[in-house]
Amino acid sequence: MSEFLVVVKDLVKDFISGAETLHILRGISFEVLPGSTVAVSGESGSGKSTLLNILGGLDRCDAGSVTVAGTDITGLSENSLSGYRRDQVGFIFQFHYLLKDFTALENVMLPAYMAGMQKKAALEKARLLLEEVHLDARLHHFPAALSGGERQRVAVARSLVNDPDLILADEPTGNLDPDNSAAVAQLLYGAAEKWGKTLIVVTHDETVAQRALYRYTLEGGLLIGPQPPEPNAERQP
Repeated sequence: MSEFLVVVKDLVKDFISGAETLHILRGISFEVLPGSTVAVSGESGSGKSTLLNILGGLDRCDAGSVTVAGTDITGLSENSLSGYRRDQVGFIFQFHYLLKDFTALENVMLPAYMAGMQKKAALEKARLLLEEVHLDARLHHFPAALSGGERQRVAVARSLVNDPDLILADEPTGNLDPDNSAAVAQLLYGAAEKWGKTLIVVTHDETVAQRALYRYTLEGGLLIGPQPPEPNAERQP
C-alpha cells in the first residue's frame, strides 16, 4: 500500500476544438500525502479545473492514472465513480451550487441522507458542521437569504458531511470580496487541519494558495513544483 493518498502518473488530457487538438495536461505526475494541503495555481485556461475534475471523478483522462486510497479511479465504471465521489471526495466550487428551495441545514444534510444515513442523524451531523463554520444562527435560512461568504461556508460544511478522505476546492473564494475570501480560506484550511483531511485547492488567490503546505503551478500543460512554503504564510486557522 502506498504511503500517499493520491498518486497521479503521466496524466494526459486533450480537447478537440474543430480541427485543432488542445493539449491541456501533458503527462503530469505528482503525489499527495494524507492530511496535507496542496494549492495549484496557473492562468485561466491552464487546466486547473480539468485536473481537479479528473481527480474527483467528474471527468476522465486520455492517458495516465489517478490512484486514490489505493484504487485506480481511471479504470472505474460510472457506477463505481459515483460511489467514489459520494464516499471519498468532498467538492467545493467557485459557485456554491446550493439547492435554492432547501435551507442551509437541509443542503448540508442531503448528501449524507442520500448516502444512506438516517434522516435524524444526518440532520444532527449537518447542524454540528454548520456550527463549526459559525452558521448556527442561519440553519433555517434559504440560500437567497445568505451572503456570498455564508453560502460558501455552507458549501464547506456540505463537503465534510460524508467524512471524505479528500477535499477538492475549485476557486472557492473566486466570487468573494477580500474579507470573505480570507474567512472562507481560514475555515477551509482549518477544517482540513482539524479533521485530518487532504485538501487540494486550485486558486488564483495568492493569499489562499500561500496557506498550503505544497504549492504547484500549472503552465503549458505541465505541473511545476512543489514550491517551498512561504516562510511568513499563515497556514493555521
